[in-house]
Amino acid sequence: MKVSVNWRVQTQLARIRHNFTETRPQRLNALLMEGFTIHDLKGNVMKNRFVLFRRGGVFYCEDTTTGKQSSLRTKDEAEANTLLHAKNESFRQPVINLQIARTYLTACDPALSARTWQHVMEQIISTKQGPTRERWEFASRDKAFDLIRHRKLVETTAEQFLAVLKSGTVSTNVYLRRAHNYALGLNWLPWPVLPRNHWPQVEYKDKRAITLEEHEKIIQRERNPATRAFFQLLWHLGGSQSDVANLTAENIDWRNRTVAYQRNKTGVAATISFGDEVANILKTLPESGLLFPALARIHERHRAKLFIKRLATVGISGVSLHSYRYAWAERAKQAGYPERFAMHALGHNSKAVHRAYAKNAQITLPPLEEYEKRMKANGEISLATSFAN
Repeated sequence: MKVSVNWRVQTQLARIRHNFTETRPQRLNALLMEGFTIHDLKGNVMKNRFVLFRRGGVFYCEDTTTGKQSSLRTKDEAEANTLLHAKNESFRQPVINLQIARTYLTACDPALSARTWQHVMEQIISTKQGPTRERWEFASRDKAFDLIRHRKLVETTAEQFLAVLKSGTVSTNVYLRRAHNYALGLNWLPWPVLPRNHWPQVEYKDKRAITLEEHEKIIQRERNPATRAFFQLLWHLGGSQSDVANLTAENIDWRNRTVAYQRNKTGVAATISFGDEVANILKTLPESGLLFPALARIHERHRAKLFIKRLATVGISGVSLHSYRYAWAERAKQAGYPERFAMHALGHNSKAVHRAYAKNAQITLPPLEEYEKRMKANGEISLATSFAN
């Protein structure tokens, strides 16, 4: 490719700018930038995709193929010509322009052109601790991520992201979003790989509470006293499996009949009172140290697998150990337990989270006439009567 100067056209352009304060797009002069024409190696004039014109002192460009006009947001002619040249070059030499873009980006961050998605996941994992770190480590080994694991961030396309999401699960969708947003937040990605509105919707499986009948079947089938007591405390306390498995005798206040502990997941304090049935269960457990030493030593995944095996022996499906937590929230709502008490018992800081746990609770409302009779029998005063007085 070579560049030659056409001085006659340059003079014509100068005369047009002098006589008119506003120039409209014209194919004769808009093809040329500052009097230059572009030829290919055979000497033929190459037609530019975009042409330049000025309106109200601001420079615009027009796509000669679609006719679409857009502002270059500048009144400086030299800057407008530079932007126009870049637009034309982006269509003429896409491969070379990718290399040019990579060169500019590397000047700002030398590691940008070499950073891969595996590096992003490793960086995220290094910032996590405890169970959250374990979940990230497990998620990073997802086979679906192998499609982009060693691909450079700046070379990743939307099609490759969609291929990962198609071959993965709900967990793949969740963790890929987080990794993508993490890279964007650190400016490791100059632009989103997949726009927000184009991500497939995360569709979780329906979660349900375990019923009283199912719980009783499990208790009757379980032969290990410690494991049976573990399931019973899950039903009565509503704690997560990790929190209940790591309870100690020191968490029990026998004088006030309460169990108080800090949640492993969030560190939020949870306190719940217990009655005679729970007291009888607690008396069968160690008086010091861990209440469930054997269960506390194994990972939560293995406890979940043991529970699934127990479910298979009694013909129950569709629930997990976490279903006990949903069951407690629903039972509390059905019984009319104050929401703020239930939130404190479960260690929930958010009303939205707590209501999500109790959303499937079935509540039967008494007839209004029976409720009014009950109020009169108890000597209670209605709001209307109190306002009238």
